[in-house]
Amino acid sequence: MHEIQEILAHWFESNKRELPWRDHPSPYYVWLSEIILQQTRVSQGLDYFNRFVARWPTLEELARADEKEVLKMWQGLGYYSRARNLHRCARQVMEQHGGAFPDQFEQLKKLPGIGDYTAAAIASIAFEKPHAVVDGNVYRVLSRLFDLETPINTIEGTKLFAEAAKNLLEKNHPGRHNQAVMEFGALFCVPKNPNCPCCPLQAHCLAFSHHTVANRPVKTSKTKVRTRFLNYLVIKVEDNHIILRKREGNDIWKNLYDFPCVESDHTLPIEEVINRPEFKELIPQPHFQICRVSSPFTHKLSHQTLIATFLEIKISVFLPLIQKNNILLVPENELEKYPIPKLIENYQLLIPNS
Repeated sequence: MHEIQEILAHWFESNKRELPWRDHPSPYYVWLSEIILQQTRVSQGLDYFNRFVARWPTLEELARADEKEVLKMWQGLGYYSRARNLHRCARQVMEQHGGAFPDQFEQLKKLPGIGDYTAAAIASIAFEKPHAVVDGNVYRVLSRLFDLETPINTIEGTKLFAEAAKNLLEKNHPGRHNQAVMEFGALFCVPKNPNCPCCPLQAHCLAFSHHTVANRPVKTSKTKVRTRFLNYLVIKVEDNHIILRKREGNDIWKNLYDFPCVESDHTLPIEEVINRPEFKELIPQPHFQICRVSSPFTHKLSHQTLIATFLEIKISVFLPLIQKNNILLVPENELEKYPIPKLIENYQLLIPNS
């Protein structure tokens, strides 16, 4: 193990990317980078990280921010529960820990949005605590290095890989080691066609010697994808206002804003949309005019496929029946102030005058 640790450390020092949270590995920077980079490539997340620290240079300033502004800054990254938990975590650290992240793994795990991986990353990189991280890159490196065929997305696999990462951890320099393994997986031990003949770990890699590199790591079959059909009502009032809906409950995009919607499990003709109770509740007939119906937009999430059609509708006045807690009448020139899902952003970009 010691030789593998040394090889990884040497490779990392020679090949690591220059990143702001590595230059300044403060708990705030490490935490913020780890939350942003969950489900996000470094090339995309770096810009968001820089914008976040420019707007909120300290944890205290982020904690004082309005959630709507945090969600707006996050717009485009997806998985918006990360942004909500980011904001909650900042406030909880201020309220319960005096503005300083705890340096203990178990205390870190009690904070919103922080699980085993993120807690280990913060503890090791910011505080040099001996906790091994296991992310997608680490799974790939370990599965090939030790030729592990247990599926990584099973309970058994989670335990096995956690133990393998722990055994490989260089406890005297855990932060450097964790970053080295993750960086090695991201830049060298890549998912497809890794350069095995030039790999510094080739002599130690069991998958290379067993000719199983292309088959590692192993995953069980994916979760079935659900398809939803969204008929968005883009309701404009003649005095240049538009109606938005704040999303609530436990559905996707919580606390983001989109348009009122008639949802179905199949494609609906326009006549059927108009006759749905959700439509009639918002727009009592015949006080409306349908100006345009968009082509369907397809938007894929991790376990859902959304098929969205946008009905652009004009009404003459803001109707009392529309007034609900999650329905807002806003000036069209203020739309950019509201955090919206990528699907709505794409629609507005393609049809700017909608």
